[in-house]
Amino acid sequence: MTENEEFIYESIFNQVRMGFLSIDDIKDNIMEEIEDNEFEDEISEAWAFEKIDQEYQKLLAESKQWKSPTDTERLINAFDELCSQNIIALHNAGYTTSDGEYEVVEVERELRENDVTSDGYCFYHEQDLARAIDPENPSLYIAFQKVDNSDDAVTISVGKKVAEVLRNNGFEVKWEETAKRKIEIPGFKWQHIYDEEARDLQDYGEVIDRMTE
Repeated sequence: MTENEEFIYESIFNQVRMGFLSIDDIKDNIMEEIEDNEFEDEISEAWAFEKIDQEYQKLLAESKQWKSPTDTERLINAFDELCSQNIIALHNAGYTTSDGEYEVVEVERELRENDVTSDGYCFYHEQDLARAIDPENPSLYIAFQKVDNSDDAVTISVGKKVAEVLRNNGFEVKWEETAKRKIEIPGFKWQHIYDEEARDLQDYGEVIDRMTE
């Protein structure tokens, strides 16, 4: 593959493996990416669509060997538990940490409109997720904090709660109990396939519903 093909292929691999988009949406995204980067003369639609279909079929085949509960299923359960304990827990919240913080503030604003104030939050974003689909050395980093907080002791107490729930769901947790470092789940393997009938993990309205019941 050329350097530009490798760039597009990496995007294909990530979008298929993350499992948040339908194949049709991925195809639209990839064609847009090719056009935005002015790769049309080098990378054809046929090549891109073939790579998308190949990656999807490879993932389907692999999924038949997955053992339930997968790491992803256990993480979903942990995040649901955190929400029920008044901690906002968001899946795939934007592309960067600042994106995730923006999403959290939006959820907090809606909670407060319902007379609820969270005790903290946690999330992972798309760049974190890219590490969790790395076939060589997968891991997942979880950010945590409390909205409108600058007290490290409060931050650490949120981190301890998040780490406790993760451990209770069978995860090894790597964290020095400091406000400055994210919680790491070493060896975390993201195993998820898009299913339009399944729950939308990025439906943050469901988080609000869970926390205002």
